[in-house]
Amino acid sequence: MPDRVIVTGGAGFIGSHVVDALLAAGYEPVVVDDLSSGSRENLPADVRLHRLDIRDGDSLGKVFDQTRPRFVCHQAAQMSVSRSVREPLFDAAVNVTGLLNVFDRASRTGCERIVFASSGGVLYGDVSEPVAEDYPAAPVSPYGISKWVGEKYLDFYTRERGLSGVALRYSNVYGPRQNPHGEAGVVAIFCTRMLAAQPSIINGDGKYIRDYVYVGDVARANLLAMETSLPEAFVPLNIGTSRPTDVNELSQRLHRLCTEARESAELSGKVPKSSHGPARAGDLRSNLVSYAKAEHLLGWYPQVELESGLAHTVRWFAEHRPELV
Repeated sequence: MPDRVIVTGGAGFIGSHVVDALLAAGYEPVVVDDLSSGSRENLPADVRLHRLDIRDGDSLGKVFDQTRPRFVCHQAAQMSVSRSVREPLFDAAVNVTGLLNVFDRASRTGCERIVFASSGGVLYGDVSEPVAEDYPAAPVSPYGISKWVGEKYLDFYTRERGLSGVALRYSNVYGPRQNPHGEAGVVAIFCTRMLAAQPSIINGDGKYIRDYVYVGDVARANLLAMETSLPEAFVPLNIGTSRPTDVNELSQRLHRLCTEARESAELSGKVPKSSHGPARAGDLRSNLVSYAKAEHLLGWYPQVELESGLAHTVRWFAEHRPELV
């Protein structure tokens, strides 16, 4: 019987790609997701889905008791920085209380390792050069604070409950299946608007430097973090590319790719260039991470270049969201 892995948030953007990677590697993924932003359509039909909120500790406990997972990949989260600024209580309820429910049930049912989706994109604050994991944490938003607290709790559980833990500090993840409805996921939002030849808005002056990493690379990092022997019980690892791209450049690249996609589909109407709107509360000016430690410990490095990843993402949106084109 294959080892079971509970993937919280497994019907979501990143989580569903983790599920795909687990299936390809011979594991049995079991998904926990409330489908507030994820979709059953993101999962193969034979993957078990428990539709529940991780804030519901009793229901979550029943799933863990039934599944007895060897590993847990905790992807479920309130993931909007701006919503966390507006609603810090909600952010903490999901990203702290919900997280504790997952960690506690995992520790009670014999889980060997938890892989936690943390965020290098918010922990380090404004940085203009790729920073390593020992760079002082300086989260400025409630979302960043809750991710930092989550890492501290995972460290506690590895010290006190006998399991191991890896916190993967993602930079800005993009790719197929990203939800364009909401405030997170600028690539998905731009793809949706541009493929439909609708105006798109850049927040502020657009000179916000980010480190964009392809979701397939992130899924592979989760698998390696789950399987690889590590020197310590708790290990934080940055998962990014170390390459800077600002939102203006990102918009220009996507404008060209979406224009080409519409032309190949022989659609009339030009894709409008992005315009600038108000700046968004809580946004950092610059953020880059170094992946040297992940390369050293996991043998992981980003394999998908930005241009290739964006092209694949545009093709996916054009093929799977036919109402856009």
